[in-house]
Amino acid sequence: MTTFAAATAFDAVADSYDEVFTYSTIGQAQRRMVWAKLLAAFPRGSRILELNCGTGEDARYLVERGRSVVACDASHSMIEVAKRRSLSGANANLEFLNLANEDLGFIPSQELFDGAFSNFSGLNCLADLRPFARNLAALVRPGGPVLLCLWSRVCFAEFFWYLLHGQPRKACRRFSGKATAKIGAVTIPVTYPTVSTLRRAFSPWFQLRSRSAVGLFVPPSYVERWMSKHSKVLSRLERLDKGSAEWPIFRDLGDHLLLELVRCN
Repeated sequence: MTTFAAATAFDAVADSYDEVFTYSTIGQAQRRMVWAKLLAAFPRGSRILELNCGTGEDARYLVERGRSVVACDASHSMIEVAKRRSLSGANANLEFLNLANEDLGFIPSQELFDGAFSNFSGLNCLADLRPFARNLAALVRPGGPVLLCLWSRVCFAEFFWYLLHGQPRKACRRFSGKATAKIGAVTIPVTYPTVSTLRRAFSPWFQLRSRSAVGLFVPPSYVERWMSKHSKVLSRLERLDKGSAEWPIFRDLGDHLLLELVRCN
């Protein structure tokens, strides 16, 4: 599976993506967890590379808080939506490129980035992350942080949700490391790499500094219909996530896994 193949699926849902996920209660709760990590990793004035930027929600958030972002996505339609929704006054610090993960070597930049990140599962569309890691290393300065948010191999909330609904096969669907995801009307294959697999793929260019769960108690987005009617429950689950997302064992059981890597010398 390549980013190019997934781009076709995301092209079809670009105009509705924000309403379905970005502005959903679950999407906002999970994104707040990632935003806190991004602000801590990238101080004001940082020049950041974003991969799989979607409609640009994360890029706009960072630019509004004093960072500079070059945001890339393989989906042409996603990039067009991102450009339309960008703040006109922030153009000097925000650039969108229609660029797939496989084409990182073509980024028109002579200056190394202070860091990079990819949010919400774009990298799960790559069967082999090692070429991506090698190309990314050529773009990030030594010591620069890289934050990667991917679907995890085991999701605590998903496992029990499907078990309670009498669907044991779906409850275990991630365990093999390969499954499918439905994007609009298109079904695409995805991978669920383990932490060990990710560590090997990014070595020797990057060292794993830490990892945490995103969506440990806050459930995956397909629970939105129920969760949107129980805002107090979601608030409690979000507080539980904040308190336990970095605990050993717990940190590997979220809907997403957030890796914090550092570029080696």
